[in-house]
Amino acid sequence: MLKQYLLAPGPTPVPPEILLSMAMPIIHHRSPAFLPILDSAKEGLKWLYQTKNDVLILSSTGTGGMVGSVTNFFNSGDKVLVINSGKFGERWTKICQAYGLKVAEILVEWGYSIKPERVETALRKDPDIKAVFVQATETSTGVYHDIEGLGRLIRNFRDTLFIVDAISALAAHDLRTDEWGIDIMVGGSQKGLMLPPGLAFVSVSEKAWKENETSKMPRFYFDFRKERECLATNQTNFTSAITLIIGLNEAIKMLRKEGLENVFERHSKFAHATREAVKSIGLRLYAKESPSNSVTAIEAPDGVDGQLIYKTLREKYGITGAGGQDKARGRIFRLAHLGYTGIFDVITGIAALEMVLKELGQPSRLGVGVARAQEILID
Repeated sequence: MLKQYLLAPGPTPVPPEILLSMAMPIIHHRSPAFLPILDSAKEGLKWLYQTKNDVLILSSTGTGGMVGSVTNFFNSGDKVLVINSGKFGERWTKICQAYGLKVAEILVEWGYSIKPERVETALRKDPDIKAVFVQATETSTGVYHDIEGLGRLIRNFRDTLFIVDAISALAAHDLRTDEWGIDIMVGGSQKGLMLPPGLAFVSVSEKAWKENETSKMPRFYFDFRKERECLATNQTNFTSAITLIIGLNEAIKMLRKEGLENVFERHSKFAHATREAVKSIGLRLYAKESPSNSVTAIEAPDGVDGQLIYKTLREKYGITGAGGQDKARGRIFRLAHLGYTGIFDVITGIAALEMVLKELGQPSRLGVGVARAQEILID
């Protein structure tokens, strides 16, 4: 029997407390018993998002929240700016184009973060741009973008919305929605919130709601105005994902008990330990600057297929990480330290990596990376 370890950037492991909470008998989503559950969930999300605004709860993957963030606030032909630094920045572009928006892209070399001054230049050059779209963490490259700096800048453009995909960054990074001027921020259940896939979360500022009033795009399922009206009565527009929302309450209860600053510090420490361990083995990080606390992207040694490392970790040692995507396929592999991850998950992942590299004929001394991770984790 091969014991399995999930070190992917989503889905992430689900704690037993959450699994047990979701094993309770099902209740009806319009019954009085469900109303306080949804009320608790919406208030807990405000706490996590650090916002006074509504945080909508959608039965979908995070991409559904991304789609709704386009269809509810714009009209066909509107100009928007997308920061494209990887596969998920590219997704913003494809969604916007699918709904008839005119997209200007700032292309950022994979492995690098956006320089806010490039955004400022683009906005000053074209005052008709109605929104800036960006990832907090670009999961395909392991890079974190300067959301605080971008928010400070975009706030100076009163007619421009700041829209952030925080699906893989929520809980791993300190994202201060209101303080940093984030107008729309999308999250997902299967990442830092330690739940199975199936829920998307979207915070919406009053500035963004004003744009909703003039948006004429067709919408039905992802109708944010109707979701907001239902949320005020502790319901969702359509059938609620009852079991997942019960689990969401348990997840938020666990995060509250740990404390928000401690949650951020845990992710930061595990990420730091992983990065330093990888470097001590002699490998290079794919993120050349601003590495994410959610996932570490690691360059494969010269002459070695990164997909082979990923596959060997999974098939021989039960470690499911992630491979590279698109032009990074074969060049990198990724190990996450996100959500329900502990000290020994980090150590196990590094130990297995050292063993795989040894088996693939790489000059590495077993235990070096593990020792480096332990030095950091014990501190």
